[in-house]
Amino acid sequence: MTLQVSSLRIEIGARVLLDDANFRIAEGEKVALVGPNGAGKTTLLKTLVGQNAPTAGEVNLPAEYGWLAQETAAHAEVSDLLVYDHLLAGSRLHALHELVHDASNGIEKATISKDPEALDAAVHHYTELEEKFRLAGGYDIERTAENIARGLDLDDDALLLQVGALSGGQRRRLELARLLLAGGELLILDEPTNHLDAKAKLFVMDFLRTSPSAVLVVSHDIELMSESIDRVFALEQGRIELYRGTYSVFLKKRAEREASLTREAANAQREIDRLKTTADKFRQGNATAARKRRNLEQRITRIVDAQATKLPPVRRRALKVRFPDPARAGDVVMRVEGLVKAFGADIIVNEVDFTVSRGEVFLVVGVNGAGKTTLLRCLAGLYPPDAGTVRLGTNVTLGFYAQEHEDIRPGDSVLEVMQAASSTGQSAAELRSILAHFGLTGDVASQEAATLSGGEKTKLSLARLVGGKANVLLLDEPTNNLDPSSREAVLAALQHFKGTVVLVSHDIEFVTQLAPKHAIAMPSGRLLPFDEKMLDLVPQLEPLAARRGA
Repeated sequence: MTLQVSSLRIEIGARVLLDDANFRIAEGEKVALVGPNGAGKTTLLKTLVGQNAPTAGEVNLPAEYGWLAQETAAHAEVSDLLVYDHLLAGSRLHALHELVHDASNGIEKATISKDPEALDAAVHHYTELEEKFRLAGGYDIERTAENIARGLDLDDDALLLQVGALSGGQRRRLELARLLLAGGELLILDEPTNHLDAKAKLFVMDFLRTSPSAVLVVSHDIELMSESIDRVFALEQGRIELYRGTYSVFLKKRAEREASLTREAANAQREIDRLKTTADKFRQGNATAARKRRNLEQRITRIVDAQATKLPPVRRRALKVRFPDPARAGDVVMRVEGLVKAFGADIIVNEVDFTVSRGEVFLVVGVNGAGKTTLLRCLAGLYPPDAGTVRLGTNVTLGFYAQEHEDIRPGDSVLEVMQAASSTGQSAAELRSILAHFGLTGDVASQEAATLSGGEKTKLSLARLVGGKANVLLLDEPTNNLDPSSREAVLAALQHFKGTVVLVSHDIEFVTQLAPKHAIAMPSGRLLPFDEKMLDLVPQLEPLAARRGA
């Protein structure tokens, strides 16, 4: 077995996320872990890789596995490395390549020493290592690395940057590229398609489907789950149910199972009611009547016990999101003229001009790393422009949604985050009500916001916008980490929002349903009428190996 889990129990505070879980993943299996936001999927993955300690149970991982966390932190120790070199270092053949290089130097040193025995030993050592490296496919590693990077929209310019110069989205794609290049017996991936456009998602789907590695993936990308997996682990109510087949097959089997459980429960209750009625008739009588009553009560107990062993159907609460009607702004809510933003010598936003009118959905589109997030941060006032201006219209109140959730401060509770964003000093009860509309109920309000799952952080950030009553929403990838039902609820809320939306998103269906009127294409800064084809922008790449070190 590639992964073996026995009697696993996970608790967070007083909450039991998982109880007595037993499952295994065999060699080459592709498994999707699914469940609603907050069910504990990310916590389970962190427990499997040893970042969290289980309350009880045992996890046996293979010797060679890869782990992609949902949130990728910057690592100062590699910030000065070239992206291309850091990518290659992710290969499991990298260490062997270094040994081959050292052995080659050993031949040179032995030659200089003019010691025949030392030279023979050095040549023999190099030959053994070089043969091992060649048979393992080492001479194909650069080509493979470049193909993976291109598939994930890390273009030539990005690969020749220093790691520290990458955006958050580029950094995450680099970590995914390193993981895919490394391979291993098992890949554990938490939302691998976040920050990817349509063609990059297709690349990931195809790679995972054909990889010899076993895969355990958490993803809200339905296509990825439908096309690339053959088993589903459903985590709900602290238990894991195992299903064989694609995500579509899982949905059908789960619906059939829950319908069957509902029928069984109803039939069991009818039988219990019938037996109780019959038993009541024997309450007044002789010893024979008492014996019959006891037999009936024992049958009732057996039925109740049998039902208790079965996982009841999940009552999934539909998320209902509504953005309040905002204060009316002027006809023009934002005017951008000659906007320039650079980081060092790199000009990210270059002389951009556009106007946003009240009530429209305005799209910022472009390939990964084109400067979309930087532009949005300039509009939000988080980055001061190096040249040009961002002028807000009359009575405009901005609300900004950050895709990395870095504006959620460590130590603040969920309720404190809401209170900080409240524009009119709503009461705690009112803010709790807003949270409840996003499925954040009960003790979650007092939980430290930084400990929420990715999906829960997304819901909190959106709830914060509702509490802030902004009339211009700046949204940077708002559907990342949302389960399908939550995504639909947010879409419906934005469709009925009477304010203005400036949006960055790779979610084609989501953007199309919002029907933006205009789009600005980055990095060129061209203002264009919206066309759905804009969402498939992909860079054209040339061979890179010859440019390395240029």
